[in-house]
Amino acid sequence: MASLFPALTEGPADRPALRFGERSLTYAELTAATGVLAGGLKDAGRVAVWATPTLETAVAVVAALRAGVPAVPLNPKSGEKELGHILSDSAPSLVLASPGDELPPPLGDLRRIDVTPDATGIPVADGEDAEVGEDAEVGEDAPALVVYTSGTTGPPKGAVIPRRALSSTLDALADAWEWTGDDVLVHGLPLFHVHGLVLGILGPLRRGGSVRHLGRFDTDGVARELNGGATMLFGVPTMYHRIAQALPDDPELAKALARARLLVSGSAALPVHDHERIAAATGRRVIERYGMTETLMNTSVRADGEARAGTVGVPLPGVELRLAEEDGSAITSYDGETVGEIQVRGPNLFTEYLNRPDATAAAFTADGWFRTGDMAVRDPDGYVRIIGRKATDLIKSGGYKIGAGEIENALLEHPGVREAAVTGEPDADLGERIVAWIVPTDPESPPTTQDLADHVAHRLAPHKRPRVVHHLPALPRNDMGKIMKRALTHD
Repeated sequence: MASLFPALTEGPADRPALRFGERSLTYAELTAATGVLAGGLKDAGRVAVWATPTLETAVAVVAALRAGVPAVPLNPKSGEKELGHILSDSAPSLVLASPGDELPPPLGDLRRIDVTPDATGIPVADGEDAEVGEDAEVGEDAPALVVYTSGTTGPPKGAVIPRRALSSTLDALADAWEWTGDDVLVHGLPLFHVHGLVLGILGPLRRGGSVRHLGRFDTDGVARELNGGATMLFGVPTMYHRIAQALPDDPELAKALARARLLVSGSAALPVHDHERIAAATGRRVIERYGMTETLMNTSVRADGEARAGTVGVPLPGVELRLAEEDGSAITSYDGETVGEIQVRGPNLFTEYLNRPDATAAAFTADGWFRTGDMAVRDPDGYVRIIGRKATDLIKSGGYKIGAGEIENALLEHPGVREAAVTGEPDADLGERIVAWIVPTDPESPPTTQDLADHVAHRLAPHKRPRVVHHLPALPRNDMGKIMKRALTHD
């Protein structure tokens, strides 16, 4: 198939490709660095990548893709039990890491290659020179990445992502976002996840543009890079929440965001009140997109479309999307009210769960649609509004199907609520009752259950009001900032 990164050989050699802090590589340097490393990876089978937010990780993954070998990004924060499972399941032949990285015991028996781009961009691998060869000739269905899911219902599953999924998703986003080689992306996301790695690193490189990684997210870094010529910002809701909080006292940040061509949020729903605070301070609307490990990207608000808060836009080019009832029948009316499970099909999908034919078969319908487990409604103009996960965010109360997300947005509009999550719990009368978990603005004087119930009932409907309220010092979140609702217990 055609190269995933044509700019490595066809673009301006002196154009900046990657920058992490003070360290950077031009396209010529990246081509040389990844070419040498790829020469040493041919026929290596799968290779693990110790995915720290560094230049070395980006070089390692691009080199593996050029060599035609699947890369398995490893989360450096994984516990030894989880890491042991991933290594046993994926069976990589070696691990690529930055020099000086201390690797945990489960990686001890693997051959290690230290990736060290020097001043000219040429890496030293095991102290030996490797030959630079042509990019491997592999088909579009060949595996590119094996990315492990979060494992909320058991051990993590390895989603095998083919090369066609990378190219189709990144090209579809280029169409939706008018993304070109002139764009400079800034982000501070981890690189073991499809958001930070595929969209945030491989996306700019496929376009022939540049990426500036902050290493660790902070609002000063965002302001510096956007004021310094960056055109796009990728983030997750917790990052945009911090931006929204900082804006009133940081005119430089407001000025920087106003200059951005595109502000993109993903991985979870961005609360409407954060949308509005950012728009009011900067004149720029954050757009949202929707994807997951197994499907990469499915929908997005388009750059030339309406940035409607609370929606994830329309299906991307090449992606088919439908909503399905519990019995599997397709919902045909787009009324903005009827709730169904999102099912998708298209070239953006994964191939299989590694070594799990049972889980792979269960993930697809008989007619080939992938069951996402996400519940949504669709507006008459095709915009998709996600209400949450089928397992944790769909509450069946008093005969109604209620999405946790809209109640969370309503709670966040209350001045006494700093953070909010909503779940359901069994109720003999209602089936399920609505439970709110809030972090109060003032822990010494939190809002009462009645106050919050009235607040929600006034904004939404009486049947959507919380019946129980718990106060917490903080909500449990994962590395991507998603609230871990399974960690919320009623004890």
